[in-house]
Amino acid sequence: MSLVVLAAAVLGLIAGAYAREVAAGFGAEPDDQGRSRRGEARGAFAAAARAVPLPRPPYVTESVTGLAAALVAWRVHHGWVLAAWLYAVAAGAALAEIDRRTWRLPDAITLPSYPILLALLAPSGRLLPAVASGCALGAVYAVLWFARPTGLGLGDVKLAGLIGLLTGALGVQATIVAGMAGQVLGALYAVGLLLARRATRTTEFPFGPFMLAGALVAMAFPGAFPGASPGG
Repeated sequence: MSLVVLAAAVLGLIAGAYAREVAAGFGAEPDDQGRSRRGEARGAFAAAARAVPLPRPPYVTESVTGLAAALVAWRVHHGWVLAAWLYAVAAGAALAEIDRRTWRLPDAITLPSYPILLALLAPSGRLLPAVASGCALGAVYAVLWFARPTGLGLGDVKLAGLIGLLTGALGVQATIVAGMAGQVLGALYAVGLLLARRATRTTEFPFGPFMLAGALVAMAFPGAFPGASPGG
């Protein structure tokens, strides 16, 4: 098992380098909502494909991706579920970096991730609870977006569905913990900004990285939050 964790960590470092290169190709929202978005995505992926996957200072994306991949390999033992989570670590690293810099979660990454995750989870025997959890968590975020569209974006709603798919393959409890942990981590960050006098109570910030961190909390500690129902 230690070799699997070590291999996952090394692959995570490489995936993190690629994720950093992909993220660098995405900027502010394109003026043209159609073709320029597609062109931006093609350019970003093409540039990443040509890049040498070597970590570069400050090594944050690579290090976090490597640690996340190692954690996933340590905690998830079902082969197909593990494959889905490792894919999500790489995609999530790119999404977190893009959202941090541009406040965007591009469809070019979130939408293709749905069929990829469904294909990886289909042989696991856990597809039905995964789909149910993905629909449920996506619906919750859709309601939150509808109630306060300035606080969340549609990209967050799409990301919530993906997180529900992943955590639902581990059990209902993991999905509940992921949803709660993302909100708690975001709230703690907001409080930190307030205490440091770097924000006000109406300040907005990218929420995708906290949603993704909440998914990792749910994977590592599925019973971390009291009141969460047992997983299936």
